Amino acid sequence: MAGLKDKRGFIDKDRLDLSERKAVEYWMKRWGVTREQLTAAHRKVGRLTKDIAAELGKKR
Repeated sequence: MAGLKDKRGFIDKDRLDLSERKAVEYWMKRWGVTREQLTAAHRKVGRLTKDIAAELGKKR
């Protein structure tokens, strides 16, 4: 999905910034998790999406 954009430009597929609402909504929908689950995993393992996916038990 190279065309996925937010207000600042293209969403980074490798790192998740919780301040970017569109990116958070994209990953919430893709993984089927709530914002709280995503935030908790982000705090626990960091900002890399592959680590967050592994923490949530989801495929990236």
